[in-house]
Amino acid sequence: MKHNGEPFRPVAKFRAHQLGAYLLHAKISPDCRHLVTTSSDKTARIFDTTTWQLTQTLSQHKKWVWDAVFSADSSYLVTASSDRSSLLWNLRTGTPVRQYSDHDYAVTCVALNDSST
Repeated sequence: MKHNGEPFRPVAKFRAHQLGAYLLHAKISPDCRHLVTTSSDKTARIFDTTTWQLTQTLSQHKKWVWDAVFSADSSYLVTASSDRSSLLWNLRTGTPVRQYSDHDYAVTCVALNDSST
């Protein structure tokens, strides 16, 4: 691919999850300060987009973490897992504040509408 005649070049290259795990999704936060990745290793990982260093590993799911979405203010994250649950995480503390569980099947995607309109 090219932009203005120049080829796109990677900004960073790093291993987001352990060797052998599938990386399933990657999303940039609305404030552009964080990247979340989800994986078959049962975790979601948060990276700082200025240093590309791992800042948090969210690891309370029991099966694959398929998807994640940031809140509009980038302070919360919702994860979706094959363990039939979704977790709402406070990213300031790195802890889940709410669990949505007992779905009939794996939760494979999530979305938020936290606008005030």
